[in-house]
Amino acid sequence: DPVIYRIRHAHHHRTGDQWCIYPLYDFTHCISDALENVSHSICTLEFENNRPLYDWILNSLKECGVFKGPLPHQYEFARLNLTYTITSKRKLLQLVEEQRVDGWDDPRMPTIVGIRRRGYTPESIRLFCERIGVSKADSWIDMSVLEQALRDDLDARAPRASAVLSPLKLVIENFDEGAKEPCSAPKHPHHPEWGKREFYFGRELWIEADDFQMSPEKGFFRLFPPKDGVAGGRVRLRHGFVIECTGVNLDDQGNVVEVRARYFPDSKSGTPDSNNYKVKGNIHWINAAEAVPVEVRLYEHLFTDPQPDSGDKNFLSFMNPNSKKVIRAYVEPSIQNAQPEERFQFERHGYFVVDRKDSTPGKLVFNRSVSLKDNWK
Repeated sequence: DPVIYRIRHAHHHRTGDQWCIYPLYDFTHCISDALENVSHSICTLEFENNRPLYDWILNSLKECGVFKGPLPHQYEFARLNLTYTITSKRKLLQLVEEQRVDGWDDPRMPTIVGIRRRGYTPESIRLFCERIGVSKADSWIDMSVLEQALRDDLDARAPRASAVLSPLKLVIENFDEGAKEPCSAPKHPHHPEWGKREFYFGRELWIEADDFQMSPEKGFFRLFPPKDGVAGGRVRLRHGFVIECTGVNLDDQGNVVEVRARYFPDSKSGTPDSNNYKVKGNIHWINAAEAVPVEVRLYEHLFTDPQPDSGDKNFLSFMNPNSKKVIRAYVEPSIQNAQPEERFQFERHGYFVVDRKDSTPGKLVFNRSVSLKDNWK
């Protein structure tokens, strides 16, 4: 017969000698559920063999008149196993105690406070649960399914903004020093009622470093310098003008420190003559004079192995050394007063959230929630 409680005539550090009966799990689980009016007791598959005892105890107590209403019922389903992470509380505690992560609310941790700080919304979690369903068979769910649920949720609700994560200076040679040209872009392409973001085109801009190549590879349609009589690369600056690269400045080590270009005044986006310019490249930018410096934290999977603690694996040996990268970046001025947990889509990059713990007015910190597409290799 199964043991439902033990009798120990020993002094207890809290209750003294008042009790000698110590109920075990099978006895307390079902009774606690009934006392708390639980209707569905959800368990993982290892508790399937406990269900007959669960039902027997409750039915016996009901026959004795202890319980009168509907009794709870236990339901079992397979444990949710996500790739590239672990859910064992013991192992998560080890990560925290050994300071391999930045606490229980580290955005890489699969805890409620962790995924909240990462930028996951309740709606995205519910969408994820709807998509994977409930199963009796053990299986592994790819992390990309969870990430796609977040993308689908934030795509409809996150305002757009420009952010330059790897800044490279761009100088427009034929634009006057100190002059500025007003530009605008929708806050959300599918919500015109949200209004527009206002910003200025100027002589000095920030662009992404990887939007320029000294020697362009095949299929590269962004900026590159003129060479051997061939004109430099042409691109459209999003919501701005078409520009053409005219040259580049290098430091003593041969590194690119500044790209130079000319702009075409009649090519401004939204004007009648803008369609006269056909270019394949379209890049984002921020006016250097009004750019807001911020800290950005780029997060990747915590482990390099999709099943880091399966079998007899030592999960610590699969920790990803590049799971967190902190960089200095620039964002457009329209979001300089963003509040903690406010979410944005940084165009061409992904979805980001203002950190709820470390971000302060004037010193914004953004966490990358998820990239625009799955780029994990």
